Amino acid sequence: MEVNGATSMSAEAELGRTRKTTYPLPGPDFTYGVNSYIREGGVALALGQWSTIEAKAGTRKLEPHYIALNREAVKSGLVTAHEHQVYRNHHQIWRALPEDRTKSQGDSLPANMTFGISTRPSTPIGDLLEHRYRHLWIEQQRGAQETLQLQSKEKVKKSKVQHTRASILRKHHPQEEPPPLWHLPRFDKVGPHLDTFQSPEIRQKAFIAHNSESAARRGLNGQGVYSIG
Repeated sequence: MEVNGATSMSAEAELGRTRKTTYPLPGPDFTYGVNSYIREGGVALALGQWSTIEAKAGTRKLEPHYIALNREAVKSGLVTAHEHQVYRNHHQIWRALPEDRTKSQGDSLPANMTFGISTRPSTPIGDLLEHRYRHLWIEQQRGAQETLQLQSKEKVKKSKVQHTRASILRKHHPQEEPPPLWHLPRFDKVGPHLDTFQSPEIRQKAFIAHNSESAARRGLNGQGVYSIG
């Protein structure tokens, strides 16, 4: 097909219209799709012949219903074992086996299989006569004792460090003296009535020594016994 001297393949698409193709389309009697080569008869065969599967009657295993037999025998006035046996020989009441009993119980066991617990091996008489177990126990105990001795030697005994008087005095920080309480000024220069020190210098040295050792003594004021050891 030519449009203005050019083929439709090379012609530009018209505005607002779909592009024309050069492929010829089949006639109105053409059926699109994939051809099926299977011939089953179609709808006519499906409507005219309906294939059915006949259900097979399953065989159910039965067993005597002894509870019902005993109940009916008692209703008939039978009480002895012989009468019940005669009643069972002439009357039968069956019941279906449960599904769990009809199923196979697994693989069959071999005919030569022996049930029970296997016996332990025989005691070695030679070891008993030679007292081998006693010697073995002694060797084990000796090895355990040697192991404990080695562990005790390697273990370092850590004891608590005891402080001495010098270490306590080194850690002690003397407290600052609190300010004196208020009192009347006329009592400031009143001396003591009794002075046991030979001189004021000796008295001052004694108080300094007492204050320096108060950290190592017991008591609130540091006037008790030494707290060392």
